[in-house]
Amino acid sequence: MDQLTAALVVDSRCTLGEGLLWDRRRDALLWTDIERSALWLHHTDDGSTRTWRLPGRLGSFALCDSGKLLLALAKGLYLADVDRPADDGVLPVTRLVALEEDLPSTRTNDGRTDRAGNFVFGTLNEDPDRAPIGSFYQYSTGNGLRRLELGGVAIPNSLCFSPDGSTMYYCDSVRRRIFQCRYDAPSAAVSDARPFVELGAGGGFPDGSIVDADGCVWNAEWGAGMVRRYTPAGAADWGIVVPAKNPTCPAFGGRDLSALYVTSARQEMTPEELAATPDAGGVYGVELVGVRGLAEPRFRDR
Repeated sequence: MDQLTAALVVDSRCTLGEGLLWDRRRDALLWTDIERSALWLHHTDDGSTRTWRLPGRLGSFALCDSGKLLLALAKGLYLADVDRPADDGVLPVTRLVALEEDLPSTRTNDGRTDRAGNFVFGTLNEDPDRAPIGSFYQYSTGNGLRRLELGGVAIPNSLCFSPDGSTMYYCDSVRRRIFQCRYDAPSAAVSDARPFVELGAGGGFPDGSIVDADGCVWNAEWGAGMVRRYTPAGAADWGIVVPAKNPTCPAFGGRDLSALYVTSARQEMTPEELAATPDAGGVYGVELVGVRGLAEPRFRDR
């Protein structure tokens, strides 16, 4: 397996950095620190960085056709415009739909726009028992909120789509297994769910994933300090060492989408581990040769 090592790009030291996206219009990375209710933006050309405070924890988000952001805050989906001035650093938001108000222990987690411009995301159970009471959903302007028939989930992650959009990858992190299924965007129908990759008891836990131009899946492995690439057949053929114990979400960026970036978290680390890797929670990156990403689809908000 080919192996490279990522280097620190942004020393953000997020408690729980997640949801990393590359915005080609802004030539910038955007990500969330879920536990600090913050949104980050970093321009890779000049190194400038900006943060906004949010009215709640942001599990994931999408770039919109209009230039706005679709935010999956803990208990609802919202629209926000990062190009408008924010009072006291707080980003104004407009609610679109409420989520699982009858389930007080759930919040939004991983999410990604499908190839047809719909936002697909999951809800996580924060109760220590991790009962699988969360769900996967699709949201669109035309059809609103629709639940995907994939059963219950405790910690939804790894949501991403094959280049043609017909296969969806996903996981329940506590199960250490990534699944794949057939996915029909217009009807929000899923079928033929089956295992894709088994991480095994000795490794980490599957967190965020993304698909490259060759249809391979890149997964951030929480607890293992690695991002691994899996071929469409499920074989590991690339590994990126991340100098932080808990990588969380990869994204391809740069003008030719040949750089791989990954967020990380400081949670579940001992004082000794934090002392040894003080920049844990940062964003790391590495230039790849012979690999290209796919442009992040935009949510159709108009």
